[in-house]
Amino acid sequence: MSKPQNDSLFEAPPMGEQERMVEAILFATADPVTVQELIRRMPHGCDPAEAIAYLRKRYDGRGVNLVRIGDAWAIRTAPDLGFLMQKETVETRKLSRAAIETLAIVAYHQPVTRAEIEEIRGVSVSRGTVDQLIEMGWIRFGRRKMTPGRPVTFVVTQEFLDHFGLENARDLPGLKELRAAGLLENRPPPGAGALGEKDDEDDDDQTELFED
Repeated sequence: MSKPQNDSLFEAPPMGEQERMVEAILFATADPVTVQELIRRMPHGCDPAEAIAYLRKRYDGRGVNLVRIGDAWAIRTAPDLGFLMQKETVETRKLSRAAIETLAIVAYHQPVTRAEIEEIRGVSVSRGTVDQLIEMGWIRFGRRKMTPGRPVTFVVTQEFLDHFGLENARDLPGLKELRAAGLLENRPPPGAGALGEKDDEDDDDQTELFED
């Protein structure tokens, strides 16, 4: 009678143990982690995607949630408990109206070229405005467009989605929600003539963004 084959030496740990591994990695990492990164860090044969599915249910309704941010995952404070995490001092970042409008156009129209941003706004976009948003980590270069000149495009980053608690750009609020939150003035949209008198470099109107 033949002897039964032994299990592979590379047999994956039980799913409960895989859940603990994923939980430990996400808890110790400030930045969101992709499934591919989890696969590289966990033992051979693990299925972090399945472990994440179980963990999401386990964290449902708890003080922290397992949330998807772009193509990555992170452990974040439950949205309704965010007020508990507020600090007494806040860091103030000032963005010009031009920078805010440029950021909004990229978020809602990505991938978008500089020429398309200027067409929507109705004024030129200074290099400093784009550089500021790139340095903040909120926009990045996307793929080049298959049009004459192969212009580069801009898209929002994973850091932008994480900062505003969004899973992806499709979760951005609509105009009605933005106005209700006081984040958008009740005036014609960029490019409709309201901003046609001056370009970015002359725009001194500042808007404050507060971070916890």
